[in-house]
Amino acid sequence: MSPRSNDSTRGSGQEATPPAGAPPAAETPRPPSAAGRVDALRRFAAAARRGRGPHLASCAVLLAVAMTAGAVAVGGDGRDAARAVPGVSRAVSADVLVRGDLDTAIRSLQTHVRQQPRDFGAWAALGFAQVERARTDGDPSRYTRAERALARSLALRPGNDQALAGQAALAAARHDFAAALDHADRALERNPYSERALCSRIDALVELGRYAEAAKAAAVADRRRPGVPVFTRYAYVRELRGDVRTARRVLHRALDSAAGPADVAYVATALGNLERGQGRYDTALRHYARALAADDAYLPALEGRARAQAADGDRAGAITTLEQVVARSPLPGPLVALGELYEDRGDRAKAREQYALVDAWTALARAGGVDVDLDTALAAADHGDTAEALRAARAAWDRRRTVHTADALAWALHRAGRSAEALPYARRATATGYRDAAFLHHRGMIEKAAGQDRAARASLTAALRLNPGFSPLGARAARAALEGLEAAR
Repeated sequence: MSPRSNDSTRGSGQEATPPAGAPPAAETPRPPSAAGRVDALRRFAAAARRGRGPHLASCAVLLAVAMTAGAVAVGGDGRDAARAVPGVSRAVSADVLVRGDLDTAIRSLQTHVRQQPRDFGAWAALGFAQVERARTDGDPSRYTRAERALARSLALRPGNDQALAGQAALAAARHDFAAALDHADRALERNPYSERALCSRIDALVELGRYAEAAKAAAVADRRRPGVPVFTRYAYVRELRGDVRTARRVLHRALDSAAGPADVAYVATALGNLERGQGRYDTALRHYARALAADDAYLPALEGRARAQAADGDRAGAITTLEQVVARSPLPGPLVALGELYEDRGDRAKAREQYALVDAWTALARAGGVDVDLDTALAAADHGDTAEALRAARAAWDRRRTVHTADALAWALHRAGRSAEALPYARRATATGYRDAAFLHHRGMIEKAAGQDRAARASLTAALRLNPGFSPLGARAARAALEGLEAAR
């Protein structure tokens, strides 16, 4: 699992759902390409800079239409029907489908539910596949389509575990982790061996900051359904507790057991992210190369490679790679990373455009029912409105007390000039043993501002030793602060 990787339309998703057995809506014209969606996002960002409040909300609705442009109401993406593959079997599961080509799986399921509209399992699989696709293409409107498909499945077969597990995944994707945990538990009551529900339960507990319970859930999942999805989550739970050695070993085990290109790309990328976080850039780049050899279009691997290139000094290569990523999937993480690389080379106009796109994406995601407070806090603290960063960070912390929300709140408080208040949160972010150079950098800068020079030197030194290229701007700021502290001794 890789977190590195956030309101109202959560839960069952019954709104606007046709009656069980009703014929699906007909396809309408093809939606825009990835480039078209990014262009729509840019237009919205420009409009958003000229207005706020209700105007911004209405723009988000218009953007959602532009981003989807006629997708079928039951979850279709409007692509050429001639490319659809034959309908899938009633028995096929979402877990199997999403390990292959998601676009092919979605088209196949769309064809199948038109032919067999009462197949509750296919509706559940379609809903889950749409959730997984949204994770990679950055289109939050897919969540509404997933919601409708899952609701149709439950209307046809109330309480079926496939749809409940899909709802857990959907709630987690929208960052409603309390709901995700509830749906996962309900699914496991009906099927204790549901891989998707077991995985969503781990995800929810992790993102609620309940790490001891997440470790137990990972152990249970490993006994019941050992395999790539469980192994990667088990590894991340160990990493959060500072056990990088075990995390690495488990991920290698997962890679050895990977059955197809999608699994290889997923696990090799997770290994690349782990090694990059430890400052092992050459090793990370080898893992990303393996991921891209399995799937040359796998965006998380491309993003990871770009970050490793930047950390290793190849800023031009990193920019080229990230431009490819954001052209297809304008998510906050790669947008901010690209903006910082532009800023680092002195191109502030291009940097501002990327940060504006982050604002546009978060508005669209919020309109689609996604909790984006953590994304907002992290981006706004460094590149936006510090008051908004603090509001968002407090809201995220109130809902889930994780190392990531602790770090976000600490940094937002510091950027708002409240470093003494920030310090306990910065310490909490590093208390589990999780080693992240950005967290250590934030803690060091907060300690410096709070007058704790000795602690600041230790934290900043640790950040740069762990991962000296963790961020083009952050690493430069950490080095400058450390030089200033050394000169003052």
